[in-house]
Amino acid sequence: METPKDLKKESTSAPRIESTQHNRGLVSHRKIEEIMTHEVVTITPESTLHEAARLMGEKHIGSLVVMKYDTPVGIITERDLLSVVSRGIDLEKDWLVGGVSIKEEKVEKFMSYPVITICLTSQVKEAARTMIEKRIRRLAVCESGNLVGIITASDMIRSLPEIPETMQVWFEVDYFMTKRVITADEETVVDRVAKIMAENRIGSVIITSEGEPIGIFTERDLLTKFLAKDKSLIKEVGKVCSSPLITAPIGISVHDAAVIMTSKHIKRLPITKERKLVGMLSARDLVEAYARA
Repeated sequence: METPKDLKKESTSAPRIESTQHNRGLVSHRKIEEIMTHEVVTITPESTLHEAARLMGEKHIGSLVVMKYDTPVGIITERDLLSVVSRGIDLEKDWLVGGVSIKEEKVEKFMSYPVITICLTSQVKEAARTMIEKRIRRLAVCESGNLVGIITASDMIRSLPEIPETMQVWFEVDYFMTKRVITADEETVVDRVAKIMAENRIGSVIITSEGEPIGIFTERDLLTKFLAKDKSLIKEVGKVCSSPLITAPIGISVHDAAVIMTSKHIKRLPITKERKLVGMLSARDLVEAYARA
């Protein structure tokens, strides 16, 4: 496996401070419908966790809106599935702790609720602030009481590079990143890594070899490589983690971090100082920065 790569977008021009006020006005009026995901993938409360995992894996998405009588009643997410794994799943036997089958357990028991919604005509900044206030990473978008889309933290970071850098020049990732970085050795089995994520309420773990970072294992890896494919979690994480590890140096701007995460299609960006890991920047952290812009 390759060693970590530091990426930092080179600035092509100096910030135009005099245009900040104008740019701020343009961005503040952006509507949710401009960046939201219009195709909402849904599931019923009576569906099984196994069906939910398969559907999310096939669609490469991190959540499903749970619908009953044409009304959103909950959301089942990667984090919810992670909480199930932490209770002790053996996918080879299809059993949970307590003798409950993952192929029989219903979505309604593990889904997150109530569904936090926002109006289609609301501004993107309002959505960002709602996410931070409610400590969530996605909002259901409604129009006249009907579900018409979903907006996630990932949707927001994809729009951040479009925001004039003059609005973000004073925002360095240092102020928003999580300084605690959880690691696991490459020989640790996936089952244990999943439990570490659940216990620490985090969505990723840095994987190391002889103390050096070589990759990252995330909720999405757990979902797409294991839960959606009925594969046993008794496998060394070093063989299935995402590698090489993409990193960025401390002091990088929010704008440049968003460019990296968008171009590399990642939701978590490890931050380094003198090639040592000193923090982790997530999509939600960038949403917080956006909310403050």
